[in-house]
Amino acid sequence: MYSKNTIFVIGDSKSGRNKPITLRYNQFFLGLVIDMSSGRIVGAECSATIGLTNRFIHSLFVDQLMDDPVILENISTRYFGSSQKALIVAYNDALKKYNQISAALSSNQT
Repeated sequence: MYSKNTIFVIGDSKSGRNKPITLRYNQFFLGLVIDMSSGRIVGAECSATIGLTNRFIHSLFVDQLMDDPVILENISTRYFGSSQKALIVAYNDALKKYNQISAALSSNQT
């Protein structure tokens, strides 16, 4: 389904105590598939409790560059689910991991 040029990164965060996501999964997870040749996100899914949330989050991330600040802007201005803060933290965690992987791959090529 995904080319050999892609990687999978998962970011996680804690969600509020009484949030449905916390009750079901204990944490909030955001999985991203990234094309390493372009830095473009080609797949996204999270530990949402309903499918519509997953589809909406997918639309916020897919076709965006991994480090594009518009992602955080879109989360803040378009996503008003109870896990908004958890989504931001999970994205930042995934971005940190992506940057580490990018740096490691770049140093291996030199």
